[in-house]
Amino acid sequence: MSNYVDNGPMLNAYPDSMGGTMKDITKVLSKDEFKDTFQSFYILPSIFNTDLDRGFSVIDYSINEQMAAKEDIDRLGELGIDLKLDFILNHASVLSPQFQDLIKNGENSKYADFFINWNKFWEGYGEMTPEGYIQPKEEYIKDMFFRKPGLPILMVRMPDGKDVPYWNTFYQEVQYKRPDVQDLMDRMSIQYLSAQKLSERICKELDEGKKPSEIDFTGFEKYRDECIELLESGRRYLGQMDLNIKSDLVWEHYRNTLNALAGYGARIVRLDAFAYAPKEPGRKNFLNEPDTWDVLERVKKLADEFGVSLLPEIHASYSEKIYETVANKGYMTYDFFLPGLLIYAIESRNGEVLKNWAQELCDKNIRVVNMLGCHDGIPLLDLKGILPEEDIQNMIDTIVGRGGFVKDLHGAKNMYYQVNATYYSALGDDDKKMLFARAIQMFMPGKPQIWYLDLFAGKNDHEAVKRAGAGGHKEINRTNLTMEQMEEALEKDVVKKQLELLRFRNTNPAFGFNSKLTVNWEGSVLSFTWENNKNTASLHADFSTYTYTID
Repeated sequence: MSNYVDNGPMLNAYPDSMGGTMKDITKVLSKDEFKDTFQSFYILPSIFNTDLDRGFSVIDYSINEQMAAKEDIDRLGELGIDLKLDFILNHASVLSPQFQDLIKNGENSKYADFFINWNKFWEGYGEMTPEGYIQPKEEYIKDMFFRKPGLPILMVRMPDGKDVPYWNTFYQEVQYKRPDVQDLMDRMSIQYLSAQKLSERICKELDEGKKPSEIDFTGFEKYRDECIELLESGRRYLGQMDLNIKSDLVWEHYRNTLNALAGYGARIVRLDAFAYAPKEPGRKNFLNEPDTWDVLERVKKLADEFGVSLLPEIHASYSEKIYETVANKGYMTYDFFLPGLLIYAIESRNGEVLKNWAQELCDKNIRVVNMLGCHDGIPLLDLKGILPEEDIQNMIDTIVGRGGFVKDLHGAKNMYYQVNATYYSALGDDDKKMLFARAIQMFMPGKPQIWYLDLFAGKNDHEAVKRAGAGGHKEINRTNLTMEQMEEALEKDVVKKQLELLRFRNTNPAFGFNSKLTVNWEGSVLSFTWENNKNTASLHADFSTYTYTID
């Protein structure tokens, strides 16, 4: 580690992205081609015991035994690579031990206030509905942003048979066991042939997506209530339930989690969905100020105990200046602007916008993690205010024309969020543009984060999107590579030269968070010069030819 700069490149991948397991990834990183290329590794959260959303629904923070073993993580340390790991502040899986205890014991559960009981939260702020949940008055909910249609609640069956609504911002799925003949005969007084026909009907209509109360019981009306109760009493769930940050047990959970992550070797902890955590009636439920910053500061005090830096993850438009607020409070922040700005600059052959952005980061002393591609698409919402709307739309059209997909917020026109594509395909599967973009990233301010698929010049994976079905657009940029595919890719110039750039960036003492950076745009050439203790490194990137030289 002593030979590396203090903001060297960081690999970004799932634990099964490169070969299938963490052991395979350590084999790849042990190769001569990867010597001194990476200082850090951002392992996405499927490294933990998780169920949904490819890792972002955490059951607990133990190591996923199908993906890795402790010795694999230790091996990274032996290679001089520290870790960046995720901590999901806002929610936990319904399969978490805390939520399962709540379902089992109801109000007698130790974790009765660990999650947000919707009706307790909104008591006095709305009217009870016949369905058993409070509908908040418009004045108290008008500033809230919900990521899906309707209210963000999951009706949870308690041991006493009552349904209680709990706050559920993100994914939810309710599952019903398909009853067979004996299940029905055990539950009620029904003849065998009738039970057989009723079982077939119930299973068919559940498979069609109907709820128990929506099933057609014509001819079997006398069994309706008992059947519905049988189905509802065995209800199971998948999803992510919001945590109640007013509970002392939640803060104990936060502390234990940060301790565990530090124990794995985390130097940076990414706070996922942190801005959804604080909630108050009549206030925003996303980036509620000042509560969001108060929670962040309290988490930082815990993180300081274990020697880890926090990286709050938040998407907001440039014009809102949230990135600046985060930096002014002493945190690193994501440069979600660079991916789109770089594509815009390359396609328009104009590097001035990059020059201005790099200068702003330096002038305001904003420390960032920058990137090209990542697991979550190329950000576009963030560019509002730094690029004209017309230019953003033209860029969307270009990337979609090259096979990408647009993700909208609630399907609303002009409420675009991100484009899903590999960065290589977003640049037209062009080796020259990919290397040009990577070289510029290496000289931009910040700690460069490298999506594994970009490194291996991965193309849009439309077959993976088809396999994933509805909502599977992100799979376009998440192809798991085999060892053989990586061996083949390592023979390509576009991969070899990226590795050379990474090694240069990781070991040249001119770079560093406290180094001096000078940026110029003249003619068609964007120039960067880094200086630190008489060490210098310069890049001259010519946008007319997509060529570069490094001094």
